[in-house]
Amino acid sequence: MKLAFIGTHGTGKTTLCYDLTAGLKRQGLNADMVKEVARLSPLPINRKTSLDAQTWILMTQVAEEIRSASAHDVVVCDRSVLDNYAYLVFACGRQRAIERFVDHWMRTYSVLVKVPMLVPAVEDGVRDTDEFFVRSIDRLVDALLEEKRIAHLRLDAGSREGWVATALRAVADHPSLAGRLL
Repeated sequence: MKLAFIGTHGTGKTTLCYDLTAGLKRQGLNADMVKEVARLSPLPINRKTSLDAQTWILMTQVAEEIRSASAHDVVVCDRSVLDNYAYLVFACGRQRAIERFVDHWMRTYSVLVKVPMLVPAVEDGVRDTDEFFVRSIDRLVDALLEEKRIAHLRLDAGSREGWVATALRAVADHPSLAGRLL
């Protein structure tokens, strides 16, 4: 079973991943987290990115998901390949060959959880805080979800304190884990 938190940067996806993974482990599940790989990119990211950089990020994300799934029952991903593709589209336009692969890989996620953008991104030395850029990525993720009719759970912007519980319920309700969570 694989769950991914999706959306633009600076929304709290990483914190949610850590919290959900810890909660799943407390429930006795063999769970792992795939961390965001963009920060590891040897090439420029954010608005200075390139097709090569985004391809590296996307393929590294896939490799990490495969690695994690080979040893764990539940994989919690900080992003999906759709998010990574949204950054690529923003910088370089649609790339049909890559998009076909993204469409294929999106079917490997059991649950997608869209995290809303609540506040502008906070400067951390890596993340691009330009509000137009951050909002553009968020809109691109939403547009791709709608265009491709990808099922997903949208977290309620007004109830951030319940986000982890909502994600935990989505995992617990998944048929592959029927009866395995308390």
